[in-house]
Formats: sequence, C-alpha cells, structure tokens
Amino acid sequence: MTSLTILGIESSCDDTAAAVLRGQIGDTQVLSSVVLGQTELHANFGGVVPEIAARAHAEKLDLCVLQALNEAHVSLDNIDAVAVTAGPGLIGGVVSGVMCAKGIALAQGLPLYGINHLAGHALTPRLTDNVPYPYLMLLVSGGHCQFLIVAGPDQFQRLGGTIDDAPGEAFDKVARLISLPQPGGPAIEERAKQGDPRRFKLPRPLLDRDGCDMSFSGLKTAVLRQRDSLVQESTLAAQDQADLAAGFQAAVVDVLAEKTRRALELYVQLTDTPSICVAGGVAANMAIRSGLETSAAEFGADFIAPPLALCTDNAAMIAYAALEQMTTRDPDGMGLSARPRWPLDQTAPAMLGSGKKGAKA
Repeated sequence: MTSLTILGIESSCDDTAAAVLRGQIGDTQVLSSVVLGQTELHANFGGVVPEIAARAHAEKLDLCVLQALNEAHVSLDNIDAVAVTAGPGLIGGVVSGVMCAKGIALAQGLPLYGINHLAGHALTPRLTDNVPYPYLMLLVSGGHCQFLIVAGPDQFQRLGGTIDDAPGEAFDKVARLISLPQPGGPAIEERAKQGDPRRFKLPRPLLDRDGCDMSFSGLKTAVLRQRDSLVQESTLAAQDQADLAAGFQAAVVDVLAEKTRRALELYVQLTDTPSICVAGGVAANMAIRSGLETSAAEFGADFIAPPLALCTDNAAMIAYAALEQMTTRDPDGMGLSARPRWPLDQTAPAMLGSGKKGAKA
C-alpha cells in the first residue's frame, strides 16, 4: 500500500473531533488531532444531553475539520480519503458527522469510509504500537466495556462485556452519589487515596458466574445504600466519602482484574506472543491499570495502553481504522447510514442496556 493522507471525523457522543493521518499500515503519522469537548454545555444536567450534543456537533464540525487541516499543514486537495464514525453512539451526533463527511467526500470526489467507533478503539494499538494480530483488547470507557479478540481489521470476537452500566458511567454516578465533581473517574481516584478500601463490604458482581460478562449497576446501588446509612443532616463526612470512593474503586479493580484473567485464559491459546491492550478513559485510572498489568503478567502477556489522548474519543483512530479496512473492503459511498447500534461481533448476542454515552453494542 502506498502512503495515504486520510481525514478522520468523530462525533459519536460529546466530543467533536477531526484528525489528519498520513502513511501506511505499520508506518503512520498523526499530523493533527483536534478534539473539541462539550463538558461545560452538559455540566448542569448530570450527564450528556443528546439534543445539546447534536446541536454542538453541527455548529463545530466544520471549524474542527478546518483546524485539523491547518494544524496538519494540508488542504482538502491533499486528502486521499475521508473516514467518519457511522455508529454506534448518540444518533444526532453520528448523523452530524456522517453528513459533514459526505459533503466533503462528494465535493472533493473522495472515497468515504464509515467506521465503527468501537473498531477505532480496538485498532488503536496497531496505530500506536504496531501490535500484531491476534491480540486481546479491553475497551473500558464511559459508554462501553468489552473484551475482544482482534484478529484483523474487521475481525472481532467478543468474549464478554458489561450487561448494564459501563465502568466510566458507574464512576460518574457514584461520584454524584457521594458529592464529588464530574468527571467522576479522576475525582474518585483522587479521593480514594485518603480512604480505606476495606471498610465497606461492597459486592464484586458476577464473579460467582463463569465467563467474561460484567455488571456494575448493583455495585453502584450498594454504594448508594451505604451512603444513605451514613448520611446525617444531609451531609456525608469527609472520611466516609473517601472510604466509599476507595471501596468502590477497589471493587471495580477486582472485577476487571478477574474478568481479564478469564479472558486471557481463552485468548492465550491462540498465539505464542500474547498481548492485552486497553483503551478508553477508564484506563487512565492507575489502580485499574495496575490490576490489569498484574493479570497480564500472570499469563506472560504484554500489556499495552496507548497514550491517553488516543485512548479516549478521537478522530485519528477513525482515520487509522479506515486505513486498515481499505485492505479488506470497498468504500461506502453516499449510501452510508448512521447507526445508533452497531456490534463489532455480529455473531455474539446483543449486550443489554444503554449507557449515558450511547447504545451498547
């Protein structure tokens, strides 16, 4: 494959993103990656409001693309293909991105590739570390949590996933329960440093069942009950808050570490050079990362976590996924549709529920 320059667009939730990627598989360079967040727009609502997110995407997408082109020092005349997230996600945002990408592709006469948002995350280790197939992928974020065996650009086998709240969603909800600021992940991690993780006996859901599926909704409810038993005169003591944060975080670490061991048991039979990769904002939590690294070491597997800027939602991963999938399929063209649900593993049963960051896939 010759070197290509690809424009990527991502708008599946509350981040408007555009990026320019240049190169070929195994030798790629991210020329620019722009992410315009919407945290302030949703701050007063306790979560992402789909209508507000969609409107913000429509207002920012063209500016975001222009900024990405300028930072990469290229024009649309230098672009060889356009890649866009076509799902899964909040449908209003996905539609905004798809329509923007269609307009650019049509005006410039460029091939258009609709990319599964989760495939972008799952293929990121190929972009950052050139990890050989097959590898085990844990996608752990605000809206999704899945174990995947990645065997090719469009070959994904799901070993398990969350059947309700994703970990990032649970962190945000628990942070609100114990009066910590948003986003909940960093707030709980920091507060937990002053807490005793053994004080409260919180559950480790689904560890008594075989398989790699996870559940975090019951853990969140257990924190709520503990909080209610502690609250006096509508306040929560500082030490109680720290201990609840520490206990909750420890429970999530235990669940993810044990389920990772089970996924590794299934995966390591497929290769002599096992690797487990992790992507998603929750992977920034050092306690969780330490637990995953310990599990990987038990199986002699390399542990790979891309830089945080490429772990969270971004458009460089969408451009790179298109680069990989060019070798296996044709462009999508103007018939591309936005999809709120789009499972990577078409043969696996649908995951239940819908998280704050979009439909489960």
